[in-house]
Amino acid sequence: MVVRMHESLAHHLSRLVDQISTIIVGKRSQIEDCVACLLAGGHLLIEDVPGVGKTTLAHALAVSLGLKFSRVQFTADLLPSDLIGVSVFERSKEAFVFHQGPVFSQVLLADEINRAGPKTQSALLEAMEEQQVSVENETRPLPRPFFVIATQNPSDQLGTYPLPESQLDRFLLRITLGYPDRASERALLEGADRRDATARLQPVMRPAELELAQKAVFDIHASDSLLDYLQALIAASRSGQWFIDGLSPRAGIAVLRVARARALMAQRDYVAPDDIQAILPQAIAHRLVPLASAGRGPIEQVRAMVESVPIP
Repeated sequence: MVVRMHESLAHHLSRLVDQISTIIVGKRSQIEDCVACLLAGGHLLIEDVPGVGKTTLAHALAVSLGLKFSRVQFTADLLPSDLIGVSVFERSKEAFVFHQGPVFSQVLLADEINRAGPKTQSALLEAMEEQQVSVENETRPLPRPFFVIATQNPSDQLGTYPLPESQLDRFLLRITLGYPDRASERALLEGADRRDATARLQPVMRPAELELAQKAVFDIHASDSLLDYLQALIAASRSGQWFIDGLSPRAGIAVLRVARARALMAQRDYVAPDDIQAILPQAIAHRLVPLASAGRGPIEQVRAMVESVPIP
């Protein structure tokens, strides 16, 4: 019965990825990472140059799941109240009435998060972590599910405030879309406007089915040998041979969660080492700083570390 339910969910998730792939052409692996991140209950950071489809991906995901979507363009003068909301005195009621900000949605696109000041960044990251916001001594829960897709331009661009490592750690995955290949770009040039195509999409899953899929992730089995392999990778990150500081326990839990989500999407009821290897660069590279002597970037350093750790 459980296996049959997992197969049904995996079928729905495959249809979800297929539909989004008609909008974001040639980026199936990144779309799968995005869906796995949502299933694992995390938040996604997309770091890339403007114009490669970051906003369109977030909108297509929300429409395909029938979720409430909000987009906030982060700027240097954006205040926390612009994001969370504000209480306004209404004469007719002779009382202050709270007006919700865009954070009260189910899929929130935080566009160019590194253009906002640290105070506004912190307000969003607090909402991500606590799934609630505190306004004027009152705690207000956020809708469920609550999924943040934050986009970030490369930090060498003017007017950016890079997220510190402690805040980057709040994101389950960091991915890069990159430029499309030649065939995909030709399809974009010859096809209809992607915004119009996104508006015509129909939901392929209901929010209740998504919630069921998120719960099913925890039923995916992780064997003792698989956990031994994950712990060996965590220990390697802390050995001082690859990175300045190693992975935190929270990072290890995050890797396992998203690996379980990938296994569910692949119609398996167990996590395989391939799931760990496929997701590891996206799940940990943004949390680690390679040794200066390595001469490699974080993603390349993670891949080199993975190759050095044998599968038990």
